[in-house]
Parts: sequence; structure tokens; C-alpha cells
Amino acid sequence: MGSPPASGRIRTYPAFWAYYLGEHRRPANRGCHYVGSLAAIAMIVTGLAFGLWWLVPAAAVAGYGLAWFGHFAVERNRPATLRYPLWSLVSDYRMLALWLAGRLGTVLRTQ
Repeated sequence: MGSPPASGRIRTYPAFWAYYLGEHRRPANRGCHYVGSLAAIAMIVTGLAFGLWWLVPAAAVAGYGLAWFGHFAVERNRPATLRYPLWSLVSDYRMLALWLAGRLGTVLRTQ
């Protein structure tokens, strides 16, 4: 799976996606991401539906907190969120969607 280029900066999303998958090898780390992403969605929807506005920013804390726990405690690597915030967010939900569709295993095997 991907690794960052010698220059230290990933320039394309396909290259980042390969790197991202490599940083999520352990199922427990991916599980932390799934729980965090689903909790964030639930908190945003609930906050907007019931006017509980504090849930919207709290969703970021829940989502990122669980994902970062997975990186630091399980995978023992650093999340790419601070260097690649948009690509990381997109990839979190792309990985979740692939997992929910039962297709993530195939993607992981082909990387």
C-alpha cells in the first residue's frame, strides 16, 4: 500500500487514497473510524432535526476523537488529518461506504 513520496507531500487524491489505506491496515483502527463516522452523522442529523446545535460541533469531536484513538492506540501511527484535512475526511466516509457495501475487503486486497 502507498507511502508518502520522498518530497513529503502527496499531490493527487489517488496517491493519497493508497497511502490512506496503508495507514488503516488494522481492522480495529478501521472499526474506530466507522464508529466515529457513524456517531458524527447521527449527532449532526439529531442536532439539525431537534435544534440541538451543540451536537453539530460535538460531532467533529466524536468523529475525530475515535479515529485518532484508532491511530494512536491501535495502528500506532499519526493521522493524516492535519496535513490533508479534506482528503482525509472524504476518505473516512469512502472507507465507511465501501465497508457498509461489503466491498472494502476487495479494495484492500487490490491495493
